[in-house]
Amino acid sequence: MDELDRLFGLLVAALARETRVAVPFPAADVYERLVPYRSNRSRLNVATHQDYEMAVLRLLAGERNYVQLEPENVREAMQREIATINPDPAYFRSFPEAQVMVNGRAAERVLLADRAYAPPAPPEQEDEELVDATGENPVPMAFVPPTPFRASSPKPKDPLAPDQCEFCGGVLPANREARFCRHCGQPREGDLRCQGCGNALDVGWAYCLSCGRPTGFE
Repeated sequence: MDELDRLFGLLVAALARETRVAVPFPAADVYERLVPYRSNRSRLNVATHQDYEMAVLRLLAGERNYVQLEPENVREAMQREIATINPDPAYFRSFPEAQVMVNGRAAERVLLADRAYAPPAPPEQEDEELVDATGENPVPMAFVPPTPFRASSPKPKDPLAPDQCEFCGGVLPANREARFCRHCGQPREGDLRCQGCGNALDVGWAYCLSCGRPTGFE
């Protein structure tokens, strides 16, 4: 299993949670909302943002027949890009409105495998009343609740390199001044703005409060 297999598995799981595996959706949903780089880097096991983008490009180009991209000329353009000596991993971002249809049989295999490896649910148990068995007339003993579980502190995220965007993790060119990120369009310094309406955003918002457009900060 490589990053392409893991990307498809996470995509199917995200669509299954929304109960719309068989419904076409815009290509931009893959990298902006369903399986964004920032929140899936460790599960995808990719070393760089370019590795993530290359996996998305391979997926949308139809490699392993995981998805079908329409229109056909866009899919063929991505296939030609992959075949070049030095492909542009972010080439797919030029076609955000292309429609993606998941291969139903491939998605079913992923979902069946997830169920097979899921840990079994613990059996339901009724609370047993503790009884003092000493003496002639046993009486119930006071129930002592178990010590509450304390979750460990969350693991901090990997620190970003100086040439990475702090919002999407994209790598910026080192040989020129970058006032805005070439991947998500957000400014390097200053307030975050919605790509659709320009409304101010906060880091961590998944959607714009004014127009409802996905922010890509998941």
